[in-house]
Parts: sequence; C-alpha cells; structure tokens
Amino acid sequence: MSSSLFPEDGSRVEMEVGGDIHPGVRVVAASPAAVTVSLARADVPLIGATVTLRWSAAPRGRYEVPAAVASTDENRVELRLAGPPQITQNRLYVRGGGGEPIVMTRAGLPDAIGWVHDISERSVRAHFTDVEVRPGHEVFLQVQLGPDVLGLAATVTKASAMRQQVPVRGPLSVEMVALYDPDEPDAKVIRRYVLRHQLQMRAGAAESA
Repeated sequence: MSSSLFPEDGSRVEMEVGGDIHPGVRVVAASPAAVTVSLARADVPLIGATVTLRWSAAPRGRYEVPAAVASTDENRVELRLAGPPQITQNRLYVRGGGGEPIVMTRAGLPDAIGWVHDISERSVRAHFTDVEVRPGHEVFLQVQLGPDVLGLAATVTKASAMRQQVPVRGPLSVEMVALYDPDEPDAKVIRRYVLRHQLQMRAGAAESA
C-alpha cells in the first residue's frame, strides 16, 4: 500500500454511517479495492450499508472515499471502495452553531419548525417535535444563520424519535441529520457563521475562566 494515499494497516480512520461518526476505527488491512476495519460490535453496520471513510492527508486536509459493507465477522467489517480516495478540505467538517431556527418542508405535509443542534457546510443536525421523517426522505430546509436565511435541498440520513414519558406522556422529540450540497455562496455563509460562532464561544469561555 502507498502510505501517501491509502491508510496503513493498523492505522486509525474515521467512519461515517448514516450521519453517525465513529472516530479511531482501526484498519486491519487495506488495498485499492477494499479496506477491512475493526470496531466495537455495537457499531458494526449492516451488510450492504453505505459508509464513508476519512483519514489524514496532512497538510491539505483529509482523504475521503465512499464504500459499501461487503461482509462482517464479529467486529470486523470488509468495505468495498466505490472509487479512489479524494482529498477534501478540513473546513468542510467544521461544525458549530446551536439553537438557530430551522423550517423543514416535506411534500404533502405541513412545514415543521425546529432548531439546529449543529451545522456544517455539508450537513445539519436538528431537533423537531411530533414530525414523521425517515432516512432517505428528500426535504427542503430553511435555516436562519444570523441575518442570513438559507434554503437547502437535503436528504435525511438519520432520524431518531423519543417520546417524553415522565412526569406525563408528552410530545415526540425527533433528532434528524440531513446532508446537502450547497453552492459556494451558501457554503461561504455557513462557513463564516460557524467560525464566528466558534470565536464567540471561545471568547465567552475565556471571560468566565
């Protein structure tokens, strides 16, 4: 294997499955066609699932490659790569924000109003109440980032729901992760907002220290 491109045997990579990030996944063996990894049994994805692998391409950013789960053996997973790794800039994975209003539009259903948990240039994690949404759903999101309102066509990759039970049965709380591919002006707005938010958080932490 070329250490300049593919991860070395025994190295650690990041694996994303349906919006869930698993850092520090150990590489058992790697080739240009497949990578075998070892991870906690509870995190082993289903055969046929699509995942994304990422590892360092310092100082330029990170390599990224989509792959499909070909087989599993206890805590080992063989991943068939969908193509050659591509370099992506680290800034695409900078996440921040929290509490911003977001509106989700779905075909044939009322708009749902929620709030952002965190956002990056490629994805958003948001909370809604009493909505029905599942992985694979195509949605349109409007999110308020400071003075800017962005409209983003997105695909839901993860949705989990939990109903409040105590002290009384309450509403259904839904956490959703959605991916999108904004044009550069919108990506710039998100990037600028996230970096500004991070600076404000650091300044606040320094003042309270």
